[in-house]
Amino acid sequence: MGGIFITFEGIDGSGKSTQINLLNDYLLKKGYNVLLTREPGGTSLGDTIRDMLLNPANKGMSARAETMLFLASRAELVEKVIAPALKSGKVVICDRFFDSTIVYQGIARSLGVEKMLEMSLWATSGIKPHLTFLLSVNIDACESRMVLDIKVPDRIENEKRDFKQKIQEGYLKIARQNKNRFIVIDGDMAINSIFITVKKHVDRLIKLKKIDN
Repeated sequence: MGGIFITFEGIDGSGKSTQINLLNDYLLKKGYNVLLTREPGGTSLGDTIRDMLLNPANKGMSARAETMLFLASRAELVEKVIAPALKSGKVVICDRFFDSTIVYQGIARSLGVEKMLEMSLWATSGIKPHLTFLLSVNIDACESRMVLDIKVPDRIENEKRDFKQKIQEGYLKIARQNKNRFIVIDGDMAINSIFITVKKHVDRLIKLKKIDN
């Protein structure tokens, strides 16, 4: 595939969206063809699944049902959006990808890392990100930030602190195991300081992959 695939991971409230928007603006100004998307969602089917997954009314959803819904959304997103964009040479930026499933379902829901990786790679037809940014943040700071958000917390945002702690630790674990792809950034730094790091690694990847603008 001719493009590059960049993902952002982290617990809710870690500042992913801010960095994604900054990167999108930066690359567009430099003349690159950028596709911005998210998980779950990004397609008509995916957005329907997203509503099911995040609806607080579905609080009692089983871990396996949750996993299958995430995988269905991802499979549709890859086939209909991500794969064609990469084939055409675009820079694809995705808010979450299969690392979220490995951490949230594989580790925090105790369904198994290897099984979640196997199922995720099947859903994506083997497509993996070239570069993944993990914003590692203080959980208390995240929760304080989310309290200031006017929107009602979704089903996953409503999870208890110990679940979020498992997520945080799980992300750091898989980042250590995938150092060739993961860039761990202190998400408690100033927004611009974080973006300087993001920009540096993305510029390096673009140069390495010889992406035209």
